[in-house]
Amino acid sequence: MNQRNLTSRQRAQFVEAVLELKRTGRYEKYVTLHAEYFASDGESGLRIAHMAPTFFPWHRQFLLAFERDLRRLDPDVTIPYWDWTRDRSPNSALWAADFMGGNGRDSDGQVMTGPFAYGYGNWPVTHGVTRERYLTRNLGRPYQPVALPTKAELDDALAIPVYDAAPWNSAPGTRGFRNRIEGWTVSEAKGGYLHNRVHQWVGGHMIGGSSPNDPVFWLHHAFIDLVWVRWQRLHPASGYLPDRALGRRDPEHGRVISADEPMPPWDTRPSEMFDHRPFYTYEEN
Repeated sequence: MNQRNLTSRQRAQFVEAVLELKRTGRYEKYVTLHAEYFASDGESGLRIAHMAPTFFPWHRQFLLAFERDLRRLDPDVTIPYWDWTRDRSPNSALWAADFMGGNGRDSDGQVMTGPFAYGYGNWPVTHGVTRERYLTRNLGRPYQPVALPTKAELDDALAIPVYDAAPWNSAPGTRGFRNRIEGWTVSEAKGGYLHNRVHQWVGGHMIGGSSPNDPVFWLHHAFIDLVWVRWQRLHPASGYLPDRALGRRDPEHGRVISADEPMPPWDTRPSEMFDHRPFYTYEEN
């Protein structure tokens, strides 16, 4: 469900389940897992969570695992999505004190309002790239302003008929829907990059491999998942690529997972994630 359509009770239920997962220590596994599988083009070994075709199916499995943990605490809770083409302002209800909380303060980026503010004692950051124990944000990045992606930019990406292409990474020559949505190589001056720009717009802990430290991560990636669903509906004859394992002579052999190879750490195949309907449905509005 779009987060803007949640009732006050639904907002409170989601927040409380996330806080309880934090209190029990189970939230941290998602922060560390995402950081562990945040491998870039320049690193050796397997690329799974980012800069690879598995960006969408890996994060779908990641979302499912997190939602199942939440639903063990409250069976009525689901992950809402944040449509950043519509809710584009720091003044959006998304950032209200009863939901995600607001921006970080100017001096150090510390989030001071909402249930995830460090001052309330419920959200210590224990696994991050910096030593701060408090959640940080820098909405809109005022020192070098960045705008959230527009509907037109998203529509341009959705129109791309090919899922992914060799060399299956984030290089400028890697054409396809997946790389355009992830957005590692298109310059800020030219626009066009989507998923990464949202992380940059939120700033603070949303930048980097430990981005699940900010609970808005889940709402952002729920929308990214919905974007994949929309692309599949627009291009029913275009499937996941590569559809078969890369040969040993391929320079990306051992670095990229094809449709029916298992994705660590769950051993789930991308093909098992192609259809979201066995797991959940979307209320789009």
